[in-house]
Amino acid sequence: MHIAHLLRDESLGLRPLWCEDTMLGREISGVTATDLADPARSVRPGELVLSGLLWWTPDDGPAKAERFVSALRTAGAAALLAGEKTHGGVPDDLVHACRRYAVPVAAVPAHVMFRTITDSVQLRQRGGPGGRPALPEPARERLNRLLAEGADPAALLDAAFAHLDRPAAYLLTASGRTVAATADAVRLPMDGTGVTVPVDVAEAGPYERLSLYLPEPADTPPRVLQEIAAVLATWQRSGAGHRATAYEAANALGALLAGGAADPFALRAALLACGLPPQGPYEVIAAAPDRWALAEAVAHLRPGAAAVGGLPDGTAFAVLAAEPPAEPLAEIWPLIAACDPSRPQHAGTGPRADGPEDLNGALSQACYALASGRNAAPGTSSVTGAASFTGLAALLTGIPEEVRAAYSHTVLGSLLAADNASSAVLLQTLETFLARDGSWARAAEELHLHVNTVHYRIGRIEQITGRDLSRLDDRLDLRAALLCRVR
Repeated sequence: MHIAHLLRDESLGLRPLWCEDTMLGREISGVTATDLADPARSVRPGELVLSGLLWWTPDDGPAKAERFVSALRTAGAAALLAGEKTHGGVPDDLVHACRRYAVPVAAVPAHVMFRTITDSVQLRQRGGPGGRPALPEPARERLNRLLAEGADPAALLDAAFAHLDRPAAYLLTASGRTVAATADAVRLPMDGTGVTVPVDVAEAGPYERLSLYLPEPADTPPRVLQEIAAVLATWQRSGAGHRATAYEAANALGALLAGGAADPFALRAALLACGLPPQGPYEVIAAAPDRWALAEAVAHLRPGAAAVGGLPDGTAFAVLAAEPPAEPLAEIWPLIAACDPSRPQHAGTGPRADGPEDLNGALSQACYALASGRNAAPGTSSVTGAASFTGLAALLTGIPEEVRAAYSHTVLGSLLAADNASSAVLLQTLETFLARDGSWARAAEELHLHVNTVHYRIGRIEQITGRDLSRLDDRLDLRAALLCRVR
């Protein structure tokens, strides 16, 4: 790749400040970013140097700029790209120094990230020796232009494969969701064949990783696929700001819902800020521990109107416009969990919220269902619905373990003493008696005891616990205490 290629890239908007025509053919071997006052040790021959000019101040005078550029010349830098964001422009002292030491210099507009320039250089260099890219020049220029315009990944795929007779190509998530496909691609055949090329974004977590997939790659050169994957990586990184903004809007909605009865006007504004309809109905999901797992699940369920954020206590939550999902959450969740089997993912769903005023209650039930699933099977990914609380045992699982243990110890007392054989016998008798609906005869039959022995043991239990097992309320207290034991 040459300096001329870089300056001709309209998507970058670089503004040449000084460069002789004979220098436009200089080969660029790589890219490095530095804000050291003496960059000599961090620059290699032929590298393009990016600098935000944090090392320079208006009071420094020309001497500091000359030392910086002199170090670039000594190191053999191909050119300097100076950012305009820090000082609102590139200092004249720096331009004069570049002319004196024959180092080409161009200005980087404040809105252009250095990462975008790095990606552009690497895209051209992926093709092989000598920096010759595998994609044709018109295709690369069109892709760079589409990236600068904020095109969606489907448009990028169509443009990338236009010169290859448009084979079917897909951009997939780690859970198998299709993010985009070429225009003529049919429904994805999940038969495990074809070619997969990772979209390499270092900061992407297990639920955000993408892959370029071709079911029938034919004779598409691997280098071409790698370049296209690099383009898609740039697209994914460029969306980070939008995702962060959407997440902050969802956090604001979560803070309103977690605070109890929210002001109707504030709640309406928060819903609209998240792209949700202001009237409902809605579906609500709570999840832990990873919000990105929930975001991927929601993308399966509802690619459009949905908000995914975090509650003040760190729990991830989602509010979705209530429309028929493509698949139930319980069927999608194993695909999400498989992205990172080392971290069990749990989700809880609340009842349908008919309007904004019902969201707080639906979210509370979703969070309780989430706690229930985590407490019941912490090591296994699960989806628990609030509608599953049809019995006392299920209902109690949502109570924090510490609270359940404290209640059990308070009610059962010394019956829980593990080193006391008589306590264990009494505890077994109590469990059997309650399981047999308080029938003396049936309890005695199951325990292989005389009925009088059962009467004696129940009497001892009543003395220890202070409960009267002829009363329904006391029976319920003891039954709940048995269910709350933490084994």
